[in-house]
Amino acid sequence: MTAPPLRLLIADDHAVVRAGLRALLEGAMDLDVIAEASSGEEAVRLGIELAPDVVLMDLRFAGTNRGIDGVEAVRRLAAEAPGTPVVMLTSYSGRAEVVRALEAGARGYVLKAGPPEDLFRAVRSAAVGGMGLAPEVVGDLVGQVVSPVPELTQREREVVRLMADGHSNRSIADSLYLSEATVKTHLVRIYRKLGVDKRAAAVSEAVRRGLLELT
Repeated sequence: MTAPPLRLLIADDHAVVRAGLRALLEGAMDLDVIAEASSGEEAVRLGIELAPDVVLMDLRFAGTNRGIDGVEAVRRLAAEAPGTPVVMLTSYSGRAEVVRALEAGARGYVLKAGPPEDLFRAVRSAAVGGMGLAPEVVGDLVGQVVSPVPELTQREREVVRLMADGHSNRSIADSLYLSEATVKTHLVRIYRKLGVDKRAAAVSEAVRRGLLELT
């Protein structure tokens, strides 16, 4: 007797992305998309109401006017519909994003730019209680364990935030009650930790790693 197809919920704020995913997934005989959500809140509601076998969750939901992000949606589903497997499907591959998602309860993490086989594998694995991680994600996590990237201190994050807001070294010094020389020392350490040599690159890398969210 053939097993029924896995019932999937797609959660992404872009209608075109949802349509493409639906067409891709429903091309597989063992997968069936039962609903779509355009926000984290809607994903949680439908996840509770429909009890899908797997939820495919976007990470950022950039177009939903600062509603909850995918990680918070995973966290709420874990609390209100425990046992619902969630696979993150996103463009962000930074270690910080992956760790946040997995700590919240996600059972998989796949990149939108990756091959369809990664997505299929993650969905099927999550449905039976396994973990589905894209090879790039696994490689990044292993690399961080072998050679971890130093984290920014709270003060260094404050400096990066002010840089992102366009403050000069003098302005940063005044805002944080530091000397300008101390600010320059912080910048040297920030650049070294992030592997960059310019202010704009430091901000960009901090955002990519999930250390800073631009508003």
